Amino acid sequence: MQILVLTKPVPDPAAGAERLGPDLRLDRAASPTVVNGNDEYALEAALQLVEANGGEVIVLSMAPANAAETMRKALAMGAARGIHVTDPALEGADMPTTIAVLAAAAKQEPFDLLLAGIDTSDGTGGAVAAGVAARLGMPLLSAAASIEPDAGAGTVRVKRLSAKGYDVIEAPMPAVIACTQALGAPRYPSLKGIMAARSREIASRSLADVSAEVAPGDGWATKVLEADAPPARAAGRVVQQPAAEAAKTVVDFLADRRII
Repeated sequence: MQILVLTKPVPDPAAGAERLGPDLRLDRAASPTVVNGNDEYALEAALQLVEANGGEVIVLSMAPANAAETMRKALAMGAARGIHVTDPALEGADMPTTIAVLAAAAKQEPFDLLLAGIDTSDGTGGAVAAGVAARLGMPLLSAAASIEPDAGAGTVRVKRLSAKGYDVIEAPMPAVIACTQALGAPRYPSLKGIMAARSREIASRSLADVSAEVAPGDGWATKVLEADAPPARAAGRVVQQPAAEAAKTVVDFLADRRII
């Protein structure tokens, strides 16, 4: 079984050092970089599937040139190799561009399943997996809490989280799966895995290499026009009244400020 896992190097949320540069794009030099947390859950699910069924896990990233070292953590966890799409023309790429590039790169690598985290900590868009599935013309199984492939039947079954519990859905492979943390916590890289990751291949590919049909720069669908700091927090109001009077005060306060 061949499994592609989309991973994205993101600023470390624990560092709290994210900031915008003068071009209104994220200043990636201001914070240490880590593998996106939800992508690690997808990677763990992929590794467990390969351990049970055979095959290999390949990680795929579209990221700046210096992201290869961050990708090595995924290799240290157990992925066999990596594909790193990087090109100066992709700096500041919007989500449609990212989807187009990842889909084009995925087309070059035969796979049974493509796994991705439900969203990323820097963008939180949560639409890349769906966009890639649409570009590839493959079924999307979203919000996965469990993954059960049937190689003999050529299908995969997923428990999809819903507001009332979960749905059981099935699709033919190859398929794209958006993974949740319900799949189980990612493993820590072992010393043996860290040492092995140093010699595992991370293939660097340019925009031309993956033949993605994108229009960099002015051709992107979205761009940041301006950014403003949030307004200063106003002083709070403390209600000190008997319960019945306090409840009425709070209700009146909210009613005066309702939008509709």
